[in-house]
Amino acid sequence: MAKPWATLGVDLHLEPSGPHLRRGLTDALRAAVRSGRLTPGTRLPSSRALAADLGIARNTVADAYADLVAEGWLTARQGSGTRVATGAAPRTTPGRRDPAAGPPTGAARRPRASARFAYDLRPGFPDLASFPRTQWLRAARRALTAAPYDAFGYGDPRGRAELRAALAGYLARARGVRADPEQIVVCAGFSHGLKLLGTVLRARGVRTVAVESYGLRVHRKILGAAGLTTTPLPFDPLGTDPGEPVDAGAVLLTPAHQFPMGVPLHRDRRAGVVDWARRTGGLVLEDDYDGEFRYDRQPVGALQNLDPDRVVHLGTASKSLAPGLRLAWMMLPSALAEEVVEAKGGVDTCGVTDQLTLAEFLTSGAYDRHVRAARLRYRRRRDALVAALAARAPEVHVTGIAAGLHAVLRLPPGSEQSVVQAAAWQGLAVHGLARYRHPDAIAEQPMDALVVGYATPPDHAWSGALDALCAALPG
Repeated sequence: MAKPWATLGVDLHLEPSGPHLRRGLTDALRAAVRSGRLTPGTRLPSSRALAADLGIARNTVADAYADLVAEGWLTARQGSGTRVATGAAPRTTPGRRDPAAGPPTGAARRPRASARFAYDLRPGFPDLASFPRTQWLRAARRALTAAPYDAFGYGDPRGRAELRAALAGYLARARGVRADPEQIVVCAGFSHGLKLLGTVLRARGVRTVAVESYGLRVHRKILGAAGLTTTPLPFDPLGTDPGEPVDAGAVLLTPAHQFPMGVPLHRDRRAGVVDWARRTGGLVLEDDYDGEFRYDRQPVGALQNLDPDRVVHLGTASKSLAPGLRLAWMMLPSALAEEVVEAKGGVDTCGVTDQLTLAEFLTSGAYDRHVRAARLRYRRRRDALVAALAARAPEVHVTGIAAGLHAVLRLPPGSEQSVVQAAAWQGLAVHGLARYRHPDAIAEQPMDALVVGYATPPDHAWSGALDALCAALPG
């Protein structure tokens, strides 16, 4: 019995034209190679598979392949099949490019932000080279083997039940969250969760969200895109002061480890902002972005534990594992959960394979083992950073180092921009504190500082990055 066409070889979109099939097919293949749509080394379907796909005689395809092999467009070897020849690069008319050909060979491309630097100390990234590939692969294999068939459907918009149950157990145990799997919504990163919350808040009639004076610009942009205005909260030696946010319907905070300043929210202010939410009906959005990484003090418990009905707890795998997983979660008040699910849509928007794998990673204990190992590695880096600065840049004061993946290096007044430029000359990517200051924040004398992400470089680049940093700092 002949195999149906759908089981044969690889897919190849061709439209032979003209009265002669062989010539039309030859021209179509040649044009696909010339334009760059078929790149050098691409393996073509067998003559039998392509003939079945196009509904033509197998000899016609074989003859077309033979013609192109003779012309040098294709190569054919026993056991290797028919492939596009290595030298068959896209050809274009001088001064005019074929839009289907992609970037010209050897053309300069716009570099990514990190491509211009030898070292990267920007905050917000873990050491991506330490992602636990072997353990993750084992967890994925176990998760996929045990997954029911319906796991690969459109899914519950809240996320896979296995992951929500695993997260509920972990958050209660490790972060002190009062967790219910039914009130957890899995999202594609923190930004996705914040976008959903912005949509819900706007629909509820909220117009203003109070945010910290220092924070990520992208979060303010997300809230702005939802139609919300952001107003900065005061910042003093005790950290962010939520006080009584005037006209705000919600407050976005990083209470366990303020980003980027690195201080926890003072205990009196923790209680005060929850009291404000109870009295006014407002919401507190708790960004627990690096809650796993504590070094010199006991972990600060989740703010959500003080009042689960008024605090939304947001967590992410971006710092503990990798941002490329695009996995985050929200522990929502019961009154808010259904509104967020409706805003997310009728289907799950996160990849089921990674959700199931993370659930297995959590329940098997692999996540805890990875976090403990990462915590030790990052603490050693932090200690090396502090020691190097004490010896080579004594005028620089280091703060915010009791937890997290970054440090704040306070600089002499007026020196921030010159140090950032000096770092660039050393081939080092680093951010100044001014980058994180809210444009409406009130400060009599803005602080000059660098925000240094010491988790970012892989191990082999750490010492070089530290040397470049010290060379850029005032001695």
